[in-house]
Amino acid sequence: CAWSIERPPGDTAGCTFCHTSSEERCSTCHQRHQFDPKVARRAEQCKTCHWGKDHRDWEAYDISIHGTVYQVNKWDPTQFDMSKKLADADYVGPTCQYCHMRGGHHNVQRLSTVYTSMGMSNADRGAPLWKEKRDTWASVCDDCHSPRFARENLQAMDEACKDAGLKYTETFKVAEN
Repeated sequence: CAWSIERPPGDTAGCTFCHTSSEERCSTCHQRHQFDPKVARRAEQCKTCHWGKDHRDWEAYDISIHGTVYQVNKWDPTQFDMSKKLADADYVGPTCQYCHMRGGHHNVQRLSTVYTSMGMSNADRGAPLWKEKRDTWASVCDDCHSPRFARENLQAMDEACKDAGLKYTETFKVAEN
């Protein structure tokens, strides 16, 4: 996969545990012993795989304003009614599922972040290859935020990824010496 090409083997050794057609296994999100959509709609279900050294997604969400709103209100059914289908949900803030499984789609990667398959490279983030994915990503934010807000945040993430890529490369040069 493109996301693993630039990483050392030690960083990707455990990837196949989750990344072997997880979309085809219902128990990835729906707990095997409690097959309840209400459970699968909670952000914590994503934490099972998306946290730690190689997937800091949970940590990023949890400390964001969206994660904070979720943590403060998650047990209040008037704010987060998990009994409603995602297509009918009107949460006070987004969960992972609300954005990534928009409308109840089970293909999580359909609305994944724009960097899923870009790794830490310094690829041209404005390349036509990524335009459709970036526009789709920004349109998800547009449901609650202004188009300007989404575009500015996307640009800020581009800069952060560029900086991270340079630091990543620098670190390996230092380690080689």
